[in-house]
Amino acid sequence: MRQRAAVLCGAAVIAAGTVTAVPAEASAPRPAPAAAAPHWKKCATEDYPTLQCASLKVPLDHGRPRGRQITLALSRVPHTAATYQGPLLVNPGGPGGSGLTLAGFVASSLPAKVAAQYDVIGFDPRGVGRSSPALDCRPGHFDPVRPDSLPDSPGVEQANLARAKSFADACGDRYADVLPYIDTVSAARDVDVIREALGSEKINYFGYSYGTYLGAVYAKLYPLRVRRLVLDSVVGPADVWYDANLHQDLAFNDRHRAFLAWIAEHDAAYGLGTDPERVETAWYAMRAALAKQPADGRVGASELEDTFIPGGYYNGYWPYLAEAFAAYADDGNTDLLVEAYENFGAQGSAGDNGYSVYTAVECRDAGWPRDWEEWRDDSWGLYEKAPFMVWNNAWYNAPCAFWPTRSRQPVDVANGELPPALLFQATGDAATPYEGGVAAHRSLRGSGLVVEEGGGNHGITLSGNSCLDRHLSAYLTDGTVPHGEGGEADAVCPALPDPEPLESKAASTSSRGSTLHGLLGFRG
Repeated sequence: MRQRAAVLCGAAVIAAGTVTAVPAEASAPRPAPAAAAPHWKKCATEDYPTLQCASLKVPLDHGRPRGRQITLALSRVPHTAATYQGPLLVNPGGPGGSGLTLAGFVASSLPAKVAAQYDVIGFDPRGVGRSSPALDCRPGHFDPVRPDSLPDSPGVEQANLARAKSFADACGDRYADVLPYIDTVSAARDVDVIREALGSEKINYFGYSYGTYLGAVYAKLYPLRVRRLVLDSVVGPADVWYDANLHQDLAFNDRHRAFLAWIAEHDAAYGLGTDPERVETAWYAMRAALAKQPADGRVGASELEDTFIPGGYYNGYWPYLAEAFAAYADDGNTDLLVEAYENFGAQGSAGDNGYSVYTAVECRDAGWPRDWEEWRDDSWGLYEKAPFMVWNNAWYNAPCAFWPTRSRQPVDVANGELPPALLFQATGDAATPYEGGVAAHRSLRGSGLVVEEGGGNHGITLSGNSCLDRHLSAYLTDGTVPHGEGGEADAVCPALPDPEPLESKAASTSSRGSTLHGLLGFRG
């Protein structure tokens, strides 16, 4: 689960300490002072004219509820129907994603009669966006041109190791007092403070990507405070977090090859050949050339990967990426490639913040290898099978090898105390592979799993698939959960067709899909 942030000197061996994550509601910290109700103010946008905003104080350390307070930013689209089903908290994933605008999107994308029954609540989790303090460990960490992600010489490997360590060191220097409390358990306890401040005995929750893990952890801590739980593109419960990234490497390689096969199917538009292997050879030739001479002095090999990784999240980007690829491969034109990098790969201050929270949460949530030899062996082993994203992903997460805080143990999210939850999963999802969604379904007793057969996007509800959205609407209306007769899925929906080239008369992408994936971000 990585965000839009585009995407260890010698062998470092450090003992990884752990602290046990509190797994049950009965072990919650002592009560804090009652949370004050948020003071909502208008913060309407053209797209979301009824959006409201507020802030909320929460303890930095929930074990010391009367100690230092930090601030969470909240948003709301209030209910309008006489039938009120309570707050529906939404989260876009990351970790590190801002949820303020997502509240407006969800409220406007659900059927009006369903959305009208909920206060749709967005929030920036601790450390994120408009919450305070907002982390920014090392501004400009992803400025181009970075070292080639492929460490095919000792010098390149050492350069990438130095970058990873410098980021971890910068986080420790700037946020030593905060980092021990930037983690999923603390964020889940924040969600319960939000619930209390909203004056609700229970919450409804709708999370995408990493937001599914945050929701599952909240449900584990407070099972009796969950009314409805929707998890879309589900984190595998046994994958937090090192193994999750290794599994991603294989899945993203498959998804990248699906993109290259799509280009081959549309040879009339792109002229790169009808053989997917030939197209793949051309893509890696482009990568090798950019490693030697970055486009516009900005798009080297690592930046190229950052630009094309989003295509693994959402196939609506394929036509734009294919045009940039073809222009470069056909005549060396870099204009579209640089434009694609700016749109999909480049990172500004919001991305710096998102990546800072991403690393802070993932490095703190669970143990990571502190011996670089393990990273190297695992990554080279995978590279032989799946070269597309392995090393880019390794360096993205490598600060965890040097992280200045001790690690928690992952929360066992298995749960038999919840009302039935509803899960959504695409069979070809690269960021949260299908097997993790099936495992989560099995671990949440009574849950229903809706599968998008043949789909490869990450984040699939409210993205143009009416079959999926019917299940979502039924659940939010009256709690209806499909239950199949054996097998992994309780209901199956066909995937939407892949996009057409931009020049085709049939070319179209779901506007909701594009909007949603802009909010979910990449690597999130």
